[in-house]
Amino acid sequence: MSGFKTIPRRRFLKGLGAAMALPMLDGMAPARAAAAATPPVRAAFVFFPNGAIMPSWKPTGSGTDFELSQTLKPLEPFRSELNIFTGLAQDNGRAKGDGPGDHARCAASYLTGAHPVKTSGANIKVGVSVDQVAAQQIGKRTRLPSLEIGIERGRNAGNCDSGYSCAYSSNVAWKTATTPVAKEINPRAVFNRLFGSTEDAKVRKRRSRIRKSILDLVAADAQRLQKTLGKNDQAKLDEYFTSVREIEQRIARAEQDAEQRRPREFKVPDQTPRNLTEHVNLMYDLLALAFQTDTTRVSTYMLGNAGSNRTYPMVGVNSGWHSLSHHRDEKAKVDQLQKIDQWHVEQFAKFLGKLRGITEGDGTLLDNCMIMYGSGLSDGNKHWHHDLPVVVAGRGGRTLKTGHHILAKDERPLNDLFLSMLDRLDADVESIGDSKQRLTEIDA
Repeated sequence: MSGFKTIPRRRFLKGLGAAMALPMLDGMAPARAAAAATPPVRAAFVFFPNGAIMPSWKPTGSGTDFELSQTLKPLEPFRSELNIFTGLAQDNGRAKGDGPGDHARCAASYLTGAHPVKTSGANIKVGVSVDQVAAQQIGKRTRLPSLEIGIERGRNAGNCDSGYSCAYSSNVAWKTATTPVAKEINPRAVFNRLFGSTEDAKVRKRRSRIRKSILDLVAADAQRLQKTLGKNDQAKLDEYFTSVREIEQRIARAEQDAEQRRPREFKVPDQTPRNLTEHVNLMYDLLALAFQTDTTRVSTYMLGNAGSNRTYPMVGVNSGWHSLSHHRDEKAKVDQLQKIDQWHVEQFAKFLGKLRGITEGDGTLLDNCMIMYGSGLSDGNKHWHHDLPVVVAGRGGRTLKTGHHILAKDERPLNDLFLSMLDRLDADVESIGDSKQRLTEIDA
């Protein structure tokens, strides 16, 4: 056993201006302790706009005795690794005297559980989102405190929905009540943020040469100075310089390791893909990579801005998503919306398959994740903010009881679920938004 060098569990590959975490490796703990190593828990919050066709979304039955609906049927292979929730609400997405603007409010309240101030000016205000609550507490454990990605570019100024600022429609992540966290929609930019660009590597190499020459000058100065000092000060200076040299050597090794660890097989286009299927799945793959390397443990993913009017010709839907959501129960429009809903669930299922296919510890990456997939609206035609479509996949480090359809009563706040998720992320939070108590029905 003594002939093997253990890789520290929290080791980072660092260089000037960049750092990269390693995925969980067998060498991160001695063989005799590998089984006892506990991988970290990650959480992602995936948002889709415009609600869902709820009769085609809701499972029948409850508890473990349920049947997946038409829309959720693609999740059948993951039935035992997820929970489906019916009856949760975001009350603060409702008008409360502010009139129209339900789409903006659905995004703004989705992860905050707070009521947005109706304004199209600079005085935006809503609340801190659950992902940022987690990032503030555990973000220091990873290189990136959180990761925000999406599909549609947004803006934070102007009027996007009945007098509500575009900031509300374009963001679900809020660092403070007045500061949204902008999402990145370009896969190349996300990849570079995770691992650094080729240009960054060149810059680091140039800086490394400069740094080494400076350290050499310091060494010469130190030798000259030591001749003028007493023994104790000589020893102190020697100890100081040894520590500086050790840091320099560690940086040099880390830069070499980072170059070797950069995932060259992961192909990322230079431009944002025009093909929606490719774009959506590529962003999911980048999210999986971010979690696999423990570069971050918290993420949000917007599959569309609030009120998105994108078309889906790949499933025969050439009308805009938002326009169709005002279907007035017209069967042709309802059927087209159901196709959009199911297409998105199919892409989500592919992502879950990716996470399940990554071994981590004595289980899979999916075992150590909580991936919430849902919307801040249920019925998009009636603009309902109750009975929300919500799925949480993954076992949360095997602390979640999964394989259930959980029926919430009395418009239970979605934020109750957030409290339970924050517990599993090791974030000490007593309340968030309009939360009342933890959702203990999911406790293993």
